[in-house]
Amino acid sequence: MVNRNHIIVILILVAFTCCKTEKKGIDKAIDSITADDLKKYLSIIASDDFQGRAPSTTGEKKTIAYLADQFKQLGLKPANNGSYFQEVSLIKLTADKSMTLDIKGEKSTITLKYPDDFIGSTPQVADNIKIDNSEVVFVGYGINSPEYNWNDYAGLDVKGKTVLMLVNDPGYATSDTALFNGKSMTYYGRWTYKYEEAAREGAKAAIIIHETGAAGYPWAVVQNSWSGSLFYLEDNDLSKSDLQFKAWVTTDAAKKIFESAGLDYTRLAVEATKRGFKPVDMKLNASVQFKNQVEHTKSNNVAALLPGTDRVDEYIIYTAHWDHFGINPAYKPDSIFNGAVDNGTGTAALVEIAKAFTRLPEKQNRSLLFLSVTCEEQGLLGSEYYVKNPLFPLAKTVGVINMDALNIFGKTKDMTIVGFGNSRLDDYAVAVLKKYGRYGSPDPTPEKGGYFRSDHFSFAKAGVPSLDLSQGVDNIEHGKEWGLAMQEKWLMANYHKPSDNYEPDKWNFDGLIEDIKVYFETGYDLSISKEFPEWSAGFPFKVLRDKMMNK
Repeated sequence: MVNRNHIIVILILVAFTCCKTEKKGIDKAIDSITADDLKKYLSIIASDDFQGRAPSTTGEKKTIAYLADQFKQLGLKPANNGSYFQEVSLIKLTADKSMTLDIKGEKSTITLKYPDDFIGSTPQVADNIKIDNSEVVFVGYGINSPEYNWNDYAGLDVKGKTVLMLVNDPGYATSDTALFNGKSMTYYGRWTYKYEEAAREGAKAAIIIHETGAAGYPWAVVQNSWSGSLFYLEDNDLSKSDLQFKAWVTTDAAKKIFESAGLDYTRLAVEATKRGFKPVDMKLNASVQFKNQVEHTKSNNVAALLPGTDRVDEYIIYTAHWDHFGINPAYKPDSIFNGAVDNGTGTAALVEIAKAFTRLPEKQNRSLLFLSVTCEEQGLLGSEYYVKNPLFPLAKTVGVINMDALNIFGKTKDMTIVGFGNSRLDDYAVAVLKKYGRYGSPDPTPEKGGYFRSDHFSFAKAGVPSLDLSQGVDNIEHGKEWGLAMQEKWLMANYHKPSDNYEPDKWNFDGLIEDIKVYFETGYDLSISKEFPEWSAGFPFKVLRDKMMNK
């Protein structure tokens, strides 16, 4: 007769052995994430041969073919009816850069020059754009928000007029937590919203005043990001509106405009932060005229599927945008925007994580979609297109994990969770970080509106819980202050510039690899769970998810 205690011991040993074997299997997948592999992918993705990865160019063809080939080699399935590509229909608009913007008052006319004083374009599918003596109205922040009880357009008819507005929102300027979200930018502070609202109000032209702190980036980023061809989804609201002209002006140019109207820019900027601010008729007229090249074209999202097992019809999406700004001959000797950090790092990590999942001894329960999207730099268009045309039901999409511009500065104690606390997805990341003696931290610069600036936001707006897990700042060797300073230094020197190059001798890959392992394990834990993580109570998109899930 077998002793009962012996049976218990045997069962414990068996359980321990099983757990140990399973752990070893996961470790094998985690250990497959290496700097050598990542460098191999990055050296190709961020190479001159890919010509800056601009949508609808030879650079795109090379980029998406390379990604599809890597996914195929890993054994991932084409996610779109036998294809790795999801075609995105686009309108490509190229405004003539020789345009000038004339602001005429009773006594004088100011002529603003492109691109030093302003950057302008049109969302209209038209060969010629002409705005002649459109009345200029200063509308503060250009916000109409019922939930914040704020309407800069109250009682105002701007049809046919030009609206001039500040970037960001009143909370940023005042740091008053009773205004919007205090220092943290809300969606109402984003340039995309401001143009969209101006169009909804019927404006003919909309001009945003740039300020480095409020925008989150210097004027050079505006010049590099919006001075070339701009893309819109074929079916978009701006092109259907009466908005003929959208532009940025420098702070210096704005001050000249206000001065010509006999108005105090500084005083009115302060007044605009106060509830009940009344728009100001500036007694000025704006005129601009330029040719506009119109092209109907295509770009592609790349979508690869790794099916799950017993929960195969539930999906976790990893996202990273492959696109950047291509080639700008105005820059010499380096005219190629290689986008090595933004977002060569995220794109390479997408492939590396897909490889790690294929190294698991047993497949994960849920299916994984590796989605590399186009036109993020044009306003999150590729991810927006996917959300409007999902390859798999959004109600069956458990969550999205986004990767954009990863850590090249070394190991950190933390990782930033942009929008920390918005959903239960954050808890999965925090648990993985804690396992390695690390911690999740909120965005250290929320005034820059990072939550609204990458592809997870397209999914969030549609109600799908999304995690924007990003590089930390608490550098193990140098501390937080150094970490923040390095990020800011890189942003000012390289963000959306040709200098964003792949420089393996200058980059520290240790932290980058640690972070990619956290992305992997966060998705893995979610893939073996039965939970559908929810938005936190009060989050504005929770109602969309609840409706989607029939709650």
